[in-house]
Amino acid sequence: MIVPESSKIPETPYLNRAALGQASTGAPIRVDDSALIRLAQQGNTAAFEELVRQYDRAVLRLAIHLTGSPEDGQDIYQEAFLRAYINLARFRFECSFYTWIYRIVTNLCLDHLRKKNSRGRDLNTATSPDGEQEDLLDRMPDHSPAASPERSFAGRELQQCIVRALGQLSPRERMVFELKHYHGMRLRTVAGMLNTTEGTIKNTLFRATHKLRTQLAEVR
Repeated sequence: MIVPESSKIPETPYLNRAALGQASTGAPIRVDDSALIRLAQQGNTAAFEELVRQYDRAVLRLAIHLTGSPEDGQDIYQEAFLRAYINLARFRFECSFYTWIYRIVTNLCLDHLRKKNSRGRDLNTATSPDGEQEDLLDRMPDHSPAASPERSFAGRELQQCIVRALGQLSPRERMVFELKHYHGMRLRTVAGMLNTTEGTIKNTLFRATHKLRTQLAEVR
């Protein structure tokens, strides 16, 4: 995606104390998100640039993972921060900037998945820290030198089965499952990103897990 020149986020090469109205003492500075947002809402482009710097890697990583494509992920990453810049004046501090920007990203990814009809893709992710439902996820191929060709082949077969099973989920089910298990996010956090209740997210996760178990029953 190429953003028109008139719509591009103003670029600032680095954040300095003068740009943020801070005294220059030579010591590193760490301005919290709320202060940066307020400065950016007043037109301080350096403050917004710092917000981008703090979250750009995480946003890009999430977008690439959820879309399964570096190119599509880059487009969504760019679009997410553009939307954040355009709508920052409406930010009312009812949630964290982290939740707000992730909500923008996940909604863009949901739209993308719906348009592409949730096509399958390769997985190179890990289980959630609590290990919940790891029986579905811990049987990925072993690429270590000691792995036998037979085991590697079986692992690739299983990986393809998991990809196909994920492709059978609705975009929202897949999004919730991946945010929970591949990114280790709490259901409350996922609910905030998708602007719904924790109970709704639990139900969505249950449906997604049930569908995956049904799809993978024959390969256990």
